[in-house]
Amino acid sequence: MEIIAIIMAGGMGTRFWPLSRRNKPKQFLPIISDKTMLEETVNRILPVFPFDNIYTIANIQQTQLIRKLLPEIPDDNFLVEPQGKNTAPSLMLANALIYLRNPDAVVAALPADHLIKNSDLFLKKLKVAASIASEGDFLITFGITPTHPATGYGYIHFSEENPHRCLGESFYNVREFKEKPDYEQAKLFLKQGNFLWNSGMFIWKAQVFAKKIEMYAPSMLPYWERMLSALKDNRQTEINTIFEEIPSISIDYALMEKAKEVLTCPGDFGWSDVGSWSFLRDIWPKDRNGNAMKGKNITLDSRNCLSYSPQKLTVLIGVEDIIVVDTEDALLVCHKDNDQKVKDIVDLIKKEEKD
Repeated sequence: MEIIAIIMAGGMGTRFWPLSRRNKPKQFLPIISDKTMLEETVNRILPVFPFDNIYTIANIQQTQLIRKLLPEIPDDNFLVEPQGKNTAPSLMLANALIYLRNPDAVVAALPADHLIKNSDLFLKKLKVAASIASEGDFLITFGITPTHPATGYGYIHFSEENPHRCLGESFYNVREFKEKPDYEQAKLFLKQGNFLWNSGMFIWKAQVFAKKIEMYAPSMLPYWERMLSALKDNRQTEINTIFEEIPSISIDYALMEKAKEVLTCPGDFGWSDVGSWSFLRDIWPKDRNGNAMKGKNITLDSRNCLSYSPQKLTVLIGVEDIIVVDTEDALLVCHKDNDQKVKDIVDLIKKEEKD
């Protein structure tokens, strides 16, 4: 069994503005350690995936950064998406290439910017998932056991009946994918107990992915067939044209929500998508008042704050639950409950055509 990792390294990381920028988004920043999140992701999987079996997909500028960070990966494994069109087009392109090279290969599609604390358990579950994927027509995803009624994640509703068991792990049949709920609905999901957060990690056999596109995503099938043809003949201009025309859609909407024989395994390996600044307060070291600070700082009568200020002294007096991020040309101050709105600020900046 050949296992291939596709590292989804595109994306703008807008929720980590002003540190994350268009030219160096979140996955290229040392947010959780002294290594970039992309390097952390690749180092995590090396016990299972040699460099020859690791592929990345991102835009041309990001791919240039990846080459510098990960020179051990073969040149042919750096895949370039002509433009960002969400996860379905990028994964179709990557899977088309692998399908042409080895249709029996098992593919693990993994985001480049997630935190996983228990790498050993993650790799164990990943190997079991690959084994199941190699033997059946399954699309497999890891779900995360909810710890609170989060409204920022999609949810996976699974059946507890007749799970697939392998090497001590249980893989449950997915009943449906749920979009991000409101707070009351999220509380109901937790109460029912058979809902998981959608982690955005997927495992399947390359030829099974092709079959599922044909069966359950007919609107995407013509683009898939054109990608195969263009890759066979090395026609990059045609790939560019396909990405001009293909809908911008996630793999969840395009395929996972419609497909049959989808399995999920609870991922109790210390996962976080590190989706906003407030998540870092649970990762960075904290003082006795719960403040997580990087850079020069002094606090007085302040609690549960997060501050990133490497260039200048930052002083917090009498505040709680505040986020402060200071960079060379921008300063962010917000309440921790509003950190998801940082993305909205980036959208406003774009509308005002500010560089």
